[in-house]
Amino acid sequence: MARVKGALATRKRRKKILKLAKGYWGAKSKHFKMAKEAVMKSGNYAYIGRKQKKRDFRRLWITRISAGCKANGTNYSTFMNGLKKAGITLNRKMLSEIAIADAQAFTALVEKAQAALA
Repeated sequence: MARVKGALATRKRRKKILKLAKGYWGAKSKHFKMAKEAVMKSGNYAYIGRKQKKRDFRRLWITRISAGCKANGTNYSTFMNGLKKAGITLNRKMLSEIAIADAQAFTALVEKAQAALA
């Protein structure tokens, strides 16, 4: 039976990690062992960041909607409850865009929400 040498697979694996670590500071971009640790940690940060991004955007949208509601004399929770009872199913992203771009349309939404609650 022929002897199998693993040099090709090892080099391929190391090159892949070092390519991912390109641009890292100091030895983290040159030494395989340090690069491997840095790439693993950066992968974890990226994974966590993708979750945080969703949270951050939702917070931003809610803040914008809340500001629009306050300008129209109501608060966020009452407005959202009114929209639900009125059967208006706009997501928070679209509501925040309307609040920024079209104040008159947002005022109309607030009035519909208040009418549904009354």
